[in-house]
Amino acid sequence: MADKPPKPSETNYITPVGFRRLADELSYLHTKKRPEVVAALSDAAAEGDRSENAEYIYRKRQLREIDRRLRFLSKRLDDVLIVDPLQQPRRDRVFFGATVTIEDENGVAATYRIVGVDESDGAAGDISWKSPVGRALLGKTTGDTVIARWHAGLRELTVSHIEYLEARAVISAPRPEVELPSADRALSGARPEREPPAAKPRTKAPAAKAPAAAPARASRGRSPGKRHP
Repeated sequence: MADKPPKPSETNYITPVGFRRLADELSYLHTKKRPEVVAALSDAAAEGDRSENAEYIYRKRQLREIDRRLRFLSKRLDDVLIVDPLQQPRRDRVFFGATVTIEDENGVAATYRIVGVDESDGAAGDISWKSPVGRALLGKTTGDTVIARWHAGLRELTVSHIEYLEARAVISAPRPEVELPSADRALSGARPEREPPAAKPRTKAPAAKAPAAAPARASRGRSPGKRHP
């Protein structure tokens, strides 16, 4: 019996600002933060008994977290599809990169930006296109009402405004004192039922591995910005 063909990998959509932010973090960790931690670890190891050396134990754990994050970022950024919201030709509906203002059943308004899974930030209003709210809003236009799953149950949301804005300012690297998130947390999220509508033309992302640059894999033939019957 012939083996089943491998399941095609899912396209990792990302906005230009999201790609730049993660690429800058990769460069920062590789060229600055990791060498600093390696040097500190070497100094701690020279102090004697490592089993009771708190500084040595801490630096070892920190180095493991950095290496885990570096592997995650390298893998994710090596195979992405950059979608620029400003290139979206259909601005009357919610597609990838859209900034959407919604109102709940009580008339309370909130604004969200639909982004990739690796750049979502709930505090900033950036939600993944894979999230329950993101999936519910995709393809909708002003005046449409959807039922979205919330952490406290189902909520009725009505689209009141849609726009496609320029990318926000990029924070090039995390502060050294901030503990690095693990790759396990970054990979969490629900699987999509469809590809997100996206802008055309689409830009292939250069690999994030510094300093050499290489093109990411080619996009699928079907445009995620258009619906097919």
